[in-house]
Amino acid sequence: MGKRIMIQGTMSGAGKSLLATALCRIFLQDGWRVSPFKSQNMSLNSYVTPDGLEIGRAQAVQAEAAGRDCDVRMNPILLKPSSHTGSQLIVMGEVRGQYEAAEYFQMKKKLIPGILQAYTGLAAENDIMVIEGAGSPAEINLRDNDIVNMGFAELIDAPVLLVGDIDRGGVFAQLYGTVALLTEKERERIIGLVINKFRGDAALLRTGIDEIEKLTGIPVLGIVPWTKAHIDDEDSLAPCLQKIKKQEQTLDVAVIRLPQISNFTDFSPLEEHPAFSVRYVFRSEDLGRPDLVCLPGTKNTIADLIWLRSTGLANAILALAGEEIPVFGICGGYQMLGYTIADPLSVEGGGIREGLCLLPCETVFTSGKTRTRKSAVITEGSFQGAKLEGYEIHMGRTQRLGGRAFCHFSTGEEDGVQEGNVYGTYLHGVFDTGELVQPLAELLAKRKGLEIEEWKAEPRSSYRQRQYDLLADEVRSSLDVNAIVRAMEAYDHA
Repeated sequence: MGKRIMIQGTMSGAGKSLLATALCRIFLQDGWRVSPFKSQNMSLNSYVTPDGLEIGRAQAVQAEAAGRDCDVRMNPILLKPSSHTGSQLIVMGEVRGQYEAAEYFQMKKKLIPGILQAYTGLAAENDIMVIEGAGSPAEINLRDNDIVNMGFAELIDAPVLLVGDIDRGGVFAQLYGTVALLTEKERERIIGLVINKFRGDAALLRTGIDEIEKLTGIPVLGIVPWTKAHIDDEDSLAPCLQKIKKQEQTLDVAVIRLPQISNFTDFSPLEEHPAFSVRYVFRSEDLGRPDLVCLPGTKNTIADLIWLRSTGLANAILALAGEEIPVFGICGGYQMLGYTIADPLSVEGGGIREGLCLLPCETVFTSGKTRTRKSAVITEGSFQGAKLEGYEIHMGRTQRLGGRAFCHFSTGEEDGVQEGNVYGTYLHGVFDTGELVQPLAELLAKRKGLEIEEWKAEPRSSYRQRQYDLLADEVRSSLDVNAIVRAMEAYDHA
């Protein structure tokens, strides 16, 4: 099997993804060949691999931290929620279909052979596998069909780190309750407890740590601080959507927080730029008069377009666009900006819906999903010459009826539409190269009558590498990595 460690959490959002990312980087720094793995991920934040397959964004981030290209085997099962009870099922990067929760629960054990094949293939190519669980292993109602927590740990005989979130409060209850609900065999797999997202004086935890170690018989291997590193969030429900506006910044960017928002990490480069303040808006009364309005991607364009109108946000956006406030749409947000969205195959419920009519284009949903990596350049308009890198993940085709193309792919095809102060594109990661960010900052500053210092954009790739190193340094200083390596070696030779 090779060396392996599995990160499980007391709940969703406990910090499993971030800790897994940190361990991927730490092991890389120590000279190991390392790969992330998550058998089943549920997220609307996805990514396209170099060979055009779809995986969870978290595993793409972890792969980058591990110094390697992302591989569909790192996340063989991806669930993209489309309702409260249903999800699109993606198996080995390809859409398998739409499933209700109960239906998927009954069939998911049939996916185990494919999951194991993906895992063993990666394990054979690496020294260490860093495996991420999902939710909590204490969800005892899901134990019988578990393929992502203790069920998978048993299949590959992996040691487990159990992570609790102290920021939410009750971390000792989280850890004790989770351990107590596990079977004796499952408890024996836990080689250490980790207290995550700590802010304060660690000495004040000493008596609690002594007690939890006595109650569970499991050592606490680390108290990991709230990280200062800027790492993309995994989940579409992540706390990052409640960002605090940085008052010292000068350019106000309002991203509409759609109910089924996807790939919100598209806006991370704007958050990193010193001239921008990015906030996520869910109510029309909170929109105000920003310098830029962004419509992000969504898993269900039609449903979120209906929501946009019902909340009054649609009218508010139209009013701002009429005042020449720039509006920028990506993927589903781009589709919403057009004249109509037709759904003849009932991909999202059927019918034809009127869009916001801010861009001269029409969208028709089709049964196939576009998944591809792209290079592009903006050939016209205010951002002419900006080189872009990104990926497309969408259902449907959009036809431009006027205006100008937003950009042209290296293949010669055009993408998106720009007309006046409104822009739309299918390209996720449109800001990642940084070549669009500075011209955008200068355009908005000029409109606002501000002067901003010239910002020499650090290439995003080097910025991200620095963040992974910062994360690794923070975690290494607070976690007993040697104890984890010893535990992996013990399992390796068992």
